[in-house]
Amino acid sequence: MTKEREQIIAQIEEQKKNPNLKLKLKERTEYFTNLLFYTLFDTDTEVAKNIDILEKTFEELIDLACWETDKPCHKLWQSYLEKLPEILEKLNLDAQAFIKSDPAANSIEEIYMAYPGFYAIAIYRLSHELLKIGVPLIPRLMTEYSHRLTGTDINPGADIGKSFFIDHATGIVIGETVIIKDNVKIYQGVTLGGLYVDRKLRNVKRHPTVENNVTIYANATILGGNTVIGANSTIGGNAWITKSVPENSIISNTSEIKIKKVV
Repeated sequence: MTKEREQIIAQIEEQKKNPNLKLKLKERTEYFTNLLFYTLFDTDTEVAKNIDILEKTFEELIDLACWETDKPCHKLWQSYLEKLPEILEKLNLDAQAFIKSDPAANSIEEIYMAYPGFYAIAIYRLSHELLKIGVPLIPRLMTEYSHRLTGTDINPGADIGKSFFIDHATGIVIGETVIIKDNVKIYQGVTLGGLYVDRKLRNVKRHPTVENNVTIYANATILGGNTVIGANSTIGGNAWITKSVPENSIISNTSEIKIKKVV
């Protein structure tokens, strides 16, 4: 090995200052996420067999993710396992919302296998329960894996109710402190975000609340922790909202479009 090569290696090693940054955790989280999806939905997958594999993989993830000695991780698998039937029940309701809402859907199987919006919701719900029981980092890695696959960014900290429908999925952003109630429909490009970004807002509700039976059409932007979209409201495409909307409202963003015929 040349002296120049040794110097380069030493410089790289000097800059690798985070001993807990193990990319194996990211890779194994993606494997765990896929196992979960197959266990809950694939007809040919043996549930009992996969549960055993999931448990072993979960323990491996916990060993990789729990490096803070003052916040020890306990055996959390049983708590999570007990939540899986409830998560699956919610996801089946989500799938029914898709089949009821989208005239392009030809079968319930198509929803489970071909709809990126459903996949994004599934991984959100699976990660959200892990976050609730105190598992560090892994929930965020799961939703970022889904984000990469679907174009839908749902923070695992968001609180989303039953029968949630996402159409087309691409470009949707749902922030950490968002609250979405039941029977809500969201279309592509929608942002439920904060008014601004500041580290001091950590642990503060900075994202909107969406009440029951709300529809939000493409590319609408709704911002702010105090912003509430009232029940049974419809938010039109491209709307920009930073204040609360009363229930039973219709919000539209209209612009003049001129059509000139070229002779």
